[in-house]
Amino acid sequence: MMHDLPPLEICLAGLAYVESPRWHDGALWFSDFYTRQVMRLLPGRSPEVVCEVPGRPSGLGWLPDGRLLVVSMNDRRLLRLDPQGLVTVADMSLHVPDPCNDMLVDPRGRAYIGNFGFDLQGHAPPVPTVLLMVTPAGEVSVAAEDVLFPNGTVLTPDGSTLIVAETFGQCLTAFDVAVDGKLSNRRVWAKLSGRVVADGICLDAEGAIWIASPVSREVLRVKEGGELTHRIATEDEAIACALGGEDGRSLFVCTGSVFVTPEQSLAARTGKIWQLKVDVPAAPHPL
Repeated sequence: MMHDLPPLEICLAGLAYVESPRWHDGALWFSDFYTRQVMRLLPGRSPEVVCEVPGRPSGLGWLPDGRLLVVSMNDRRLLRLDPQGLVTVADMSLHVPDPCNDMLVDPRGRAYIGNFGFDLQGHAPPVPTVLLMVTPAGEVSVAAEDVLFPNGTVLTPDGSTLIVAETFGQCLTAFDVAVDGKLSNRRVWAKLSGRVVADGICLDAEGAIWIASPVSREVLRVKEGGELTHRIATEDEAIACALGGEDGRSLFVCTGSVFVTPEQSLAARTGKIWQLKVDVPAAPHPL
């Protein structure tokens, strides 16, 4: 059964290509790919630049001690923001040949990082790749194989289940998470259909997942098994989404032009962040 929600309202405009929104420490954090900046937006203020990443920033997360982790896409590195600046935690270029993208950092500081797996900009056909896991010490291992463009990722509040969006697989895929972070018992959490593909995702307190679907230009809320409860159209490609705000009920939606060049994105600055109030708040952070 579909439910109605109020329309999306502009939160921030004039960005190039916005990814990986995260609500953290009372602010909305995000990466703007083509300006190569990680930014933070406090309520009622102008956005501020947290750091600049020459290799283009993507996935964001935090270590248990509060330090920021950032995926550097093009050189396939995981970076950490220390007081003196960005330092390299791990070089993933030996494990994957194409750009890295979104990331989930678990409560122990382990980072699960996706990657393209093929030359997307060169219009190569999609091929399966791996989901990587990087420990706080910088040890890189393969967490899962044979995934089609692993992208947005969430972890259930009890820490037992990891769910990753396989963008070109048109599905959400779940794994059991062991104490050491290893993944097992792979299964389809929800199969998507039509023009719906999952880019960035976020989890709510009822265990449903909001999906940003760039091809169909919408955000959708889906339950395990595939039941859709909400569909909200966007004026441009929906790239990523996050739940946050003081009550956890603000849905932030990043939109932009996925199918244009970086130069066009920088020139047009059509990237935007939208928001609306939803009934179900964000899921509690995993313990």
